[in-house]
Amino acid sequence: MTSFKPVRKAVFPVAGLGTRFLPATKAVPKEMLTVVDKPVIQYAVEEARAAGIEHFIFVTGRNKSVIEDHFDIQVELEQTLRERGKAEALATLAEFLPGPGQTSFTRQQEPLGLGHAVWCARELVGDEPFALLLPDMVMQDVDGCLSSMVRLYERTGGNIIATEEVAWEETHKYGVVETGEAVDGGFQITGMVEKPPAGTAPSNLFINGRYILQPEIFAILSEHQKGAGGEIQITDAMARLMQIQKFYGYRFTGRTFDCGSKEGFVKANVAFAMWQPELADALRPEFEALIEQAE
Repeated sequence: MTSFKPVRKAVFPVAGLGTRFLPATKAVPKEMLTVVDKPVIQYAVEEARAAGIEHFIFVTGRNKSVIEDHFDIQVELEQTLRERGKAEALATLAEFLPGPGQTSFTRQQEPLGLGHAVWCARELVGDEPFALLLPDMVMQDVDGCLSSMVRLYERTGGNIIATEEVAWEETHKYGVVETGEAVDGGFQITGMVEKPPAGTAPSNLFINGRYILQPEIFAILSEHQKGAGGEIQITDAMARLMQIQKFYGYRFTGRTFDCGSKEGFVKANVAFAMWQPELADALRPEFEALIEQAE
């Protein structure tokens, strides 16, 4: 069986301004807005950790230091909880914290696009494959999207992109993949189209914000070629990398919530609340009453 370099590192681009959530994001990074009881960024970090990621790399911007603080020990808070006998709360805090030396933070000094943000992590990633998780995209799945992608990567190597089905009439809103030969647990990707005109999409599988990429993508990104919106696009770099390396798609069957939009953020809060039995029991009558009033 072929052995591939393990995926040990993950990159989280968290430099965005979050203008769609103003005024909430005036002083609070959008990644720190909570879905039920966890910040959005924590869902992505926990997903990566469950997939075996050992080093968490955050590409930040100005006024994002609270993210760094969130993934650190807060001595005064823990001391207070300990004095008050709040063992469960202490355990909750300890559970999601990466270990010492497992987090790195680097700045994207200019908002030049997602591809540029990924390029900013090049020295921290080095010459090895890495996972890329877009924190705005919050996944709800028992197994974990990235965990399944890592299992596919261990069989195929190359680059892995998570995809998800969308209604055909919605394909013009997304980056869509062209599917090739099936492989165990996934399929080969033969092309990618960003927001294809209605009726021209090669499939109804959209790219949902989870990737495993080979380090050769950094050389392409270093050319700083601008694409849509005048920004350096990761999709453009992947399309070029596809000419020399294989890409495979993983078909995600859970639910993805785009928490970069108000609609997706609210849906995520409802969905994750209903995953917690005690909250679900309390909220179900309220939801039923609200639906009845709306009708």
